[in-house]
Amino acid sequence: MRSIWKGSLGFGLVSIPVKLYSAVQSSSLDLDMLDSRDHSRIRYQRINEHTHKEVPYDKIVKGYKLNDDYVVLEEADFENAAPEKSKVIEIESFVDIADVNPMFYETSYYAEPDTKNNKAYALLIKALIKSKKAGLARFVLRSTETLCIVHPVENVLVVTRIRFAEEIRSTDDLNIDDVEVSKKELDVGMALINQYAEHFDVSKFKDEYHDDLLKIIKDKAKGKHPTIKKLKPEKTTSNDLYDQLMQSLNAKKGA
Repeated sequence: MRSIWKGSLGFGLVSIPVKLYSAVQSSSLDLDMLDSRDHSRIRYQRINEHTHKEVPYDKIVKGYKLNDDYVVLEEADFENAAPEKSKVIEIESFVDIADVNPMFYETSYYAEPDTKNNKAYALLIKALIKSKKAGLARFVLRSTETLCIVHPVENVLVVTRIRFAEEIRSTDDLNIDDVEVSKKELDVGMALINQYAEHFDVSKFKDEYHDDLLKIIKDKAKGKHPTIKKLKPEKTTSNDLYDQLMQSLNAKKGA
């Protein structure tokens, strides 16, 4: 793997040189856009809106529109905006990871110590595991300030980017009614949840959609007609919520 960021991870007066590596990868198929007439690939060009000519990549700059004109920014401007954060993941506090709403999570990176036998790295992992805490930090990644959670996964520190509070939309505009639920409905609902409860094991789940899509692609390449799975919707004999819950409970028991 190639590192995407190099700097240090700091907590208190302790500084750990680290490299970040992407911890996730896409499982989707790499599909190209084609011209339906001759299957030529569609290419995107960077076109000047006035000259209508393609602009070389090394001539493209970033700018912010201010008072009907653009202020052009250079790489140094991004670093100068937060120089102390550009190369440091500074843990500002330690929080219960259970308190972080999953809506805030974005993507994760493995943090590898940039020196051999780094005792501070090992200490932070063990301390986080024992305290059941995670570090809350900020740093700059690709010219953008990022909020993150630093947490252990086995013997590796993981830096997971999370959203800022202002990036989460309010629920005020949603039309949600305050519906009364009876005690017996809640009790059966809880029983159904407990019946389906199990230890989280994501390895049991596979990306079946893209596997099936790849099979269709291979069949079409051989001139075969793909076999389409037909959905079989579950039918209930009642529109009453309690009856539906009870049927679900009994069906699980029967299985």
